[in-house]
Amino acid sequence: MTIDPTHPVPPQFQRVAGIDNVPLHVPKELVRSAGITFAPDFLAAPYDFMASMHDDFPPIFYDVTPFQNMWTLIRHEDVQFMLRHPEYFSNEGATPFPRDPEDYFYFIPIEIDPPDHRKYRAILDPVFSPQGVRQLEEKIRKLANDLIDECLEKGECEFTTAYGRPLPVSVFLDLMGLPQERRDTFVDWACELLHSNDPQIMARTLESIGSYLKEVIEEKRQNPDDRVISRIVHADFGDRPIHPKEVFGFVIFLFIGGLDTVFATMNNIWLWLANNPDRRQEIISEPDNIANQVEELLRVFAVTFSGRMVREDIEMHGVKMKRGDRITACLPAANYDPTVFPNPRKVDFHRPRKPILAFAGGVHSCMGAHLARLEIKIAMQEWLRRIPEFSVKPDKQISYRPGGVVGPDTLPLVW
Repeated sequence: MTIDPTHPVPPQFQRVAGIDNVPLHVPKELVRSAGITFAPDFLAAPYDFMASMHDDFPPIFYDVTPFQNMWTLIRHEDVQFMLRHPEYFSNEGATPFPRDPEDYFYFIPIEIDPPDHRKYRAILDPVFSPQGVRQLEEKIRKLANDLIDECLEKGECEFTTAYGRPLPVSVFLDLMGLPQERRDTFVDWACELLHSNDPQIMARTLESIGSYLKEVIEEKRQNPDDRVISRIVHADFGDRPIHPKEVFGFVIFLFIGGLDTVFATMNNIWLWLANNPDRRQEIISEPDNIANQVEELLRVFAVTFSGRMVREDIEMHGVKMKRGDRITACLPAANYDPTVFPNPRKVDFHRPRKPILAFAGGVHSCMGAHLARLEIKIAMQEWLRRIPEFSVKPDKQISYRPGGVVGPDTLPLVW
């Protein structure tokens, strides 16, 4: 089915949840209630949980949850197949965020399948390409040092609010053309949307985000600049200008996607660094290996998942999936696939390079991947240069938030 982003309509297929809504074609032996992203045993140690999935779960299983039932893929090969074959797995309705059916919009470009998907990404290629993000290096490095200056002499900090959050979020807001003084409000909105697991809170928060961004979009329409939102507002596809529905869906998706993932990744990485002083020293002693170090840490601490809708009946490894079924790729588990990454739990900075799935893959791979890599690289270089010895504050319990982005809620550090 071809969708029209200028006249969006809610998907015809329904979301189902709970054990009473398992389709008849799903074999009983493949039904599980894994609790991924929300159950206590997952939240107690999410990366141990996802690494163990290759021992504890079938490669493809049907996960039953209170929020949404779905097929789940954990093998690297299967995840790549899903990500690279939009003819079988559609992104229509891929995001779980509730929208007003009377004022519906598509999240762009994530919910747009090829070939239309590419034309939206082209609008921002100059900003998020490797060449584009390299222009930000000096600014990111200065910001990293400014943030370290604020906490260095204190001998301690809440990493999330002192460094992990303000570094990538400030860079993102500057790129978008949004006010820095509202950073905390924006992050609170993103956390409510991504971690509440409450449809009413999600709908209310999405409405707040939407109302604000509509005002921003109109302001950019009247006063253009060279930032991302303005680029989208004034985009032209050659045969027509971009439609207001497309503008809104594109801007709101970027807003949500740019506020939580990198700082969650940094929280995970710095928790590991704090607990592994010998590995910190290894990073410091091999400065020319920084690209491989970042890539390996991104493999081990992927934070997101990638959902699709089965577009037409398909069989994978003897498992029959039907049109309209939901399917999710557990990207962190795929990065622990032992058939692709031997001894996958080991953080090996000299591991032979293979494609990691921290940023998904295929046509819908993360638009901000190059920027995220650069931010994490600079953040590690500057922090370890100036604070090479640090640990988690004694007697502090690290807890993880439920929701679709995996990362510690807080991370108190001392040095």
